[in-house]
Amino acid sequence: MKKTLKCVLLTLLTISLAIAATGCGKSEADAKKVVIYTNGDEEAVQAMKTSLTNSGFEGQYVLHSLGTSELGGKLLAEGKNIEADLITMSSYFIESSQNKHAMFKELSFETDALETHPSFYAPILSITGTTFVNTELLEQKGLPRPTSIADLTKPEFKGLVSIPDIMHSSTGWLLIQAIISEYGEESGKAILHDLITNAGPHLESSGSGPIKKIQAGEVAAGFGLRHQAVAARATGIPIDFVDPIEGNFSLTESIAVVNKDNETTDLAMKMAEAILKGARKDLIVNYPVALYKGETIDQVDKPAYPKGFAKPLTVELLQEHQQFFNTSKSGN
Repeated sequence: MKKTLKCVLLTLLTISLAIAATGCGKSEADAKKVVIYTNGDEEAVQAMKTSLTNSGFEGQYVLHSLGTSELGGKLLAEGKNIEADLITMSSYFIESSQNKHAMFKELSFETDALETHPSFYAPILSITGTTFVNTELLEQKGLPRPTSIADLTKPEFKGLVSIPDIMHSSTGWLLIQAIISEYGEESGKAILHDLITNAGPHLESSGSGPIKKIQAGEVAAGFGLRHQAVAARATGIPIDFVDPIEGNFSLTESIAVVNKDNETTDLAMKMAEAILKGARKDLIVNYPVALYKGETIDQVDKPAYPKGFAKPLTVELLQEHQQFFNTSKSGN
């Protein structure tokens, strides 16, 4: 019995050592692969993978999905020392990282973007904020159809509103931009305080959290990504989007190549071009915002009140608005 137990333990030890050896460091083959970091969600990641496969790059890259805050922190802290060779990320984080570290290589290919952008990145998708409602629940609760973000602060909406938390979600920044842009910081702080109070336990760490609460019938109204509400309504469920009079603000996500000046960098540049040119046809379906010449979207996908924030979007501005959020939440 003891001899059998000893054999089992030795076998398990051998297996553990083999697993540990496999997990330590990269193989020579993996060392030549392009490492891609992305904050994109499932649809964006799939579009990128499809474009890389169609362009003949299957098996030549390793892709890691990270949250926006996590990836942004790595970019700002690590600079060129980051493991990634290629990234897709919120444009404001790319710009701030470039300003701090000069870490991205000038793109070697041309783009036909509708708006001017720095030469070290190219936009791949855009997300837009809006309010949306569960029409059945509005009727059941006898609630008026809101036309603004401020309407959601009314007492009758207490406990029936869901919003994203800017401390965890970039979608939450779209909400804060709309409030500050329309009402200023002093009046906006009071509106945001009342909105957070009405949200109560429905303050979400994910940008998709509010639409999920709406679909489940847990809340009657919320703020989130416009394309998600448009898609939900198209399925026939009792969801509708309501572009708020404060404005529909947007954020772009872009692709950039880390300038490590080696063969992998050259391959990463080719992949960046392949993603940009091959994935847009799928990305614009899931994120229906025209970014390049020749692109068109359906009328339903055009927000009623498109706006841009008066100041350039930077990590520093995000931090200011996060502080605005926290002081509004506490009521100080």
